[in-house]
Amino acid sequence: MRLRRPAHHLPVHPPPKFAGPIREDRATGVHIATLVAAALTVVVGVQLILPVLSLRRALLVSAPVASAEIASTQTVPSLRSHARRDVRAIYLTSWSAATPGRLRDAIHLAQTTEVNGVVIDIKDYTGTVVFQTDNPLIGGLRADVPRLDLAALVDRLHSEGIYVIARIAAFQDQHLLKVKPYLAVRDPQGHIWSDRKGLGWVDPASPEVWEYLVEIGREAARAGVDELNFDYIRFPSDGNLSELRYPVYEAARETKRQVIRRFFEYLTAQLRPTGVMLSVDLFGLATVRPDDLGIGQIIEDAFLYFDYISPMVYPSHYALGFMSFANPADHPYQVVRYSLVRAEQRRAAYARMLATISAGIDAPAPLDRIAGIRPWLQAFDLGALYPPTVIRKQMEAVGLTAGWMLWNPSNRYQSATFEPEPSERTSSR
Repeated sequence: MRLRRPAHHLPVHPPPKFAGPIREDRATGVHIATLVAAALTVVVGVQLILPVLSLRRALLVSAPVASAEIASTQTVPSLRSHARRDVRAIYLTSWSAATPGRLRDAIHLAQTTEVNGVVIDIKDYTGTVVFQTDNPLIGGLRADVPRLDLAALVDRLHSEGIYVIARIAAFQDQHLLKVKPYLAVRDPQGHIWSDRKGLGWVDPASPEVWEYLVEIGREAARAGVDELNFDYIRFPSDGNLSELRYPVYEAARETKRQVIRRFFEYLTAQLRPTGVMLSVDLFGLATVRPDDLGIGQIIEDAFLYFDYISPMVYPSHYALGFMSFANPADHPYQVVRYSLVRAEQRRAAYARMLATISAGIDAPAPLDRIAGIRPWLQAFDLGALYPPTVIRKQMEAVGLTAGWMLWNPSNRYQSATFEPEPSERTSSR
């Protein structure tokens, strides 16, 4: 049975560097390019070559960030080595987190089942920052509202042993494009462009937008969240894309992939010193496709910049015929398992590439510091009915990845979906 699309995720929902300079006598540009090409040929079966200079920057702990417009002298701190956290989280809107009954339900799930984490919107597609701050940039845009006392909420959740992930929708921001319309993506007539859902976007290449997102992340880190999860780090994917006019991005100057990779680098340089974990949401197809899907997302570009990569492997979001299935939504285990196996294969190949290149570096490659895979799983009816038994098939497919996160736009979760025994709580940082 195929069902109508529910309220949006709006899903068809983001390297730290390691020590030691590359010695020119041991790893020339040609040598590095050859190694990268070989490693990524193993990953995706085609020659998917990262630019040599960009890769080299990704391997230097003190290399300047490649963004003259923003921070030409910033450096990316080393990504700390840490044991993979088996986080099993449910998604809550800010409204649910602010509603006592809904919050109690979420805490009860964590007390009585395997759930040990929550993902809470602190800036969704509307652009509203849902907690008040003293930050002059955020306050000056009148983006923040006192919907949540974020610090108090985090303290309460931590007291229950619950891991707190703050979700930030990046370049889909209805508030910012209204208060700063010069940042908006437009159509050829100069009107603010909107996608099929009627939503507008700000330019993903704008340094001003980048700075704003970092400030939101810093404020959330000060409130004590364990992790910042960035969604919509991409270019628009639907609607009349031929009409797009960007105020900053120039296709003749750099590719969409290069823009997104520069933002990964900038984001990490700015937020790593806070000590908060960082994760990025990618399209599910980014696990299996070698190209950037027309939106700038390639999974290899994120491996060294985040603690976790969260591909949205919702079976309903794969095209009819994927894996030869007439309706991928009817095959949750197979679709999720295939996607995550491919993601882990690409991660392993990337690790092998770094190990090979480390022969030309004064310190061994910290292979344990490559981002773990923690997927978003489908917990809503689309393409097929998704009762608890079907949702659990996806969980079974996750295997050895770093846990999972469930997406239900209505925030309604049945206890039957989860194992009844409460597992060991994930410790807060």
